[in-house]
Amino acid sequence: MGFYFGQVFFNFIGACIRWIYGTIWRSLFNKPKFSFKEYLYGPKNSADHFDFLGHQFNNRFIGALVFGVIILLLV
Repeated sequence: MGFYFGQVFFNFIGACIRWIYGTIWRSLFNKPKFSFKEYLYGPKNSADHFDFLGHQFNNRFIGALVFGVIILLLV
């Protein structure tokens, strides 16, 4: 149960960070924006299995990194 909670937590935190960064970056350069669900679950209408796994891995990695930096700053 705890391991699953960690996966979901880091996936959500990573998706939030990627969505904020992506929205700012794409607004500055007038590119089409992605929805939050696309950052969380991968691109819409994609048959590629890597899109789902790749997005989850990136989200969890970024989420764990940000969480670790926050812990280091607090300690």
